[in-house]
Amino acid sequence: MEKKQNNSLLADVKWLLLKILLLGIIFAVVWIFLLGICRNDDEAMNPAIRAGDLVIYDRITQEYHTGDVVVIKQDGGRQIRRVAAVSGDVVDVTEEGLSVNGYQQREADIYTETLPYKDGIDYPLTVGDGQVFVLGDNRISAEDGRIYGTTDLKDVQGVVMTVIRRRNI
Repeated sequence: MEKKQNNSLLADVKWLLLKILLLGIIFAVVWIFLLGICRNDDEAMNPAIRAGDLVIYDRITQEYHTGDVVVIKQDGGRQIRRVAAVSGDVVDVTEEGLSVNGYQQREADIYTETLPYKDGIDYPLTVGDGQVFVLGDNRISAEDGRIYGTTDLKDVQGVVMTVIRRRNI
């Protein structure tokens, strides 16, 4: 009787380990191919996303729209920025602010002025096929498309789905 109970216990432990391994594989596949996680290192998206916040982003989405918050590869690192213009749009940044396709933009969640950088790109700029133009929400100090121009879609890693706020502990 004791031998049968030991075999049953051993079988249960093996079954439990198999379940844990299977869940680990599923979790890894989801995080490697479907979702990503990124830590925001700058204040360029403040107040929407603060320095130190974690964002979870969707790697599957391949179509980006104006207003989407995306994770991009830039200068050997990753940045979180907002899409201001997509393929075919004409962007102009003057002392009056951001203009897309000849229309002055009134962005509800942007609290600072959008001004061109002295050492930045030349305007007007037409966003090419397979590209987006991105800006930070904190336009005064953001290193964004006003400095480096358009971003190729191959450098866009995904669309931000959620923000996990850091605590000052």
